[in-house]
Amino acid sequence: MSKHAAVIELGYMGISVKDPEAWKSFAANMLGLQVLDQGEKDRFYLRMDYWHHRIVVHHNGPDDLEYLGWRVAGKPEFEALGQKLIDAGYKIRVCDQAEAQERMVLGLMKTEDPGGNPTEIFWGPRIDMNNPFHSGRPLHGKFVTGDQGLGHCIVRQTDVAAAHKFYSLLGFRGDVEYRLPLPNGMTAELSFMHCNARDHSIGFGAMPAAKRLNHLMIEYTHMEDLGYTHQQFVRNKIDIALQLGIHSNDKALTFYGATPSGWLIEPGWRGATAIDEAEYYVGDIFGHGVEATGYGLDVKLS
Repeated sequence: MSKHAAVIELGYMGISVKDPEAWKSFAANMLGLQVLDQGEKDRFYLRMDYWHHRIVVHHNGPDDLEYLGWRVAGKPEFEALGQKLIDAGYKIRVCDQAEAQERMVLGLMKTEDPGGNPTEIFWGPRIDMNNPFHSGRPLHGKFVTGDQGLGHCIVRQTDVAAAHKFYSLLGFRGDVEYRLPLPNGMTAELSFMHCNARDHSIGFGAMPAAKRLNHLMIEYTHMEDLGYTHQQFVRNKIDIALQLGIHSNDKALTFYGATPSGWLIEPGWRGATAIDEAEYYVGDIFGHGVEATGYGLDVKLS
């Protein structure tokens, strides 16, 4: 069995939406993603780099996460990780070539994390070097992807210990990084885990949530692009849940804005490199004040 049977990046994700046209405009004009519509009746794609896609947008859905796609290096790692999951008591389904081709990968398996979030593990994504990324709006730079994957997601979990065990089995490292005091005297604990140089690729806490997905973070290489995105949200009167600020864990300058599906997007810049040493924080460096409420992040961070 390969000792490197581990996830190496968040390769892709699928979301289901009620208003595809609103999403096309939002992705291109607010964020600068490339919209790729191949005439399929039930989906279109969002690009960030040379990959065929990083996000699949499925039509007529509940405005929530459909699946997360975690990449492993190759077929030996894929087979070894599948066996690790089986040996640990998790149910997996190795997909046929038709399903793998639908995701545009060479190999695919499906399972669920302990929170019920559909989880896909794959190897061999399609990379379109003959079709360079073309942003939906002018960008000064590009998106931070490469071996750091497309970004990070914070997802719903009811059993944090079970979630930590599952993602540790996939090869992630990390634990509680925030202990935030609440007005009722209790403490909210948030866990973050990494699988590459990005500070974290997955995060969760034991908090009630209406949706599977709390937020997706995407990162720009240039601060100017983050600033313009923030300006676009303000000009278009799109809810900003948390104002501009810098997190203590990933050191990224970010804000949190509403998507057409009601979950949050966290555009950011200058994220720090992941560390393996455990540490925790009780607040952010500055900012991230609560502005629009009701998005699951009504917590004082600084």
